[in-house]
Amino acid sequence: MGAFYETIPPSVLKWILEQKVFWVATAPLSSTGHINISPKGGQYFGILNPTTFWYLDLTGSGIETLSHLHEEGNGRITVLFNAFEGPPQIVRLWGKGEVLEYGSRKFNDFVGENMVDAIAGTRAVVLVHIHQVGSSCGFSMPFFDFKAFRPTLNEFFEKRVAADKRGNHKDGIERYWAFKNAQSMDALPGMRRGVETAKRENVKPIKKMVGPFAPKSEYPRTRVAGKAPILYLVIVALLSFCMGISGAALVGVQLGYLRS
Repeated sequence: MGAFYETIPPSVLKWILEQKVFWVATAPLSSTGHINISPKGGQYFGILNPTTFWYLDLTGSGIETLSHLHEEGNGRITVLFNAFEGPPQIVRLWGKGEVLEYGSRKFNDFVGENMVDAIAGTRAVVLVHIHQVGSSCGFSMPFFDFKAFRPTLNEFFEKRVAADKRGNHKDGIERYWAFKNAQSMDALPGMRRGVETAKRENVKPIKKMVGPFAPKSEYPRTRVAGKAPILYLVIVALLSFCMGISGAALVGVQLGYLRS
């Protein structure tokens, strides 16, 4: 049967650290945006304490998770683990995600203090500040035998990082981030370092959606903090003011206080 906790129980904590794969789910704030689920493989994750989980966000062609976590007022994230060997179990971690992007002071401090091996191609450390943990049976989950981790991604981005170091920036990882990681499939801003490189070096981000649901312009599905809400408040205030004057005048006429 399912059980819920406010922190990761010790027995579950040990089990999480033994897993070879997990999934991360996020979504943009816009109702027209797309929910994303990303599989994460490898040993690039850990638990700081019973309410804080972290993992290395490695470079790939998508940037959905970071885009959603960067969105003002968002940060929602769910991490899912399930057992493929031994007793059946599914564990979910619900929380708020915090992005420590590669090269930032917070990133450097974190990997230094926690002795994290930030391998070539690391885009960020994602911290998950957990407020709820759920476990369920997982009776329908199949058994799988783990064979090995794939080395392809690591080898690919080792070459990209090496290209930048040699001065071959065309084939370097920074250009890759600018081209493929500057915006999400909904055209939300993605990796901030990628956005900055794209602007500085005039790199046009790749278009990631096709068909009628593809965004028609840059960043159309994001809520711009501090701009749209203020405009809405001004409009509401003006309408309320006008309606208040009109309402008072109408009442005055009806009571005979105002005469035409």
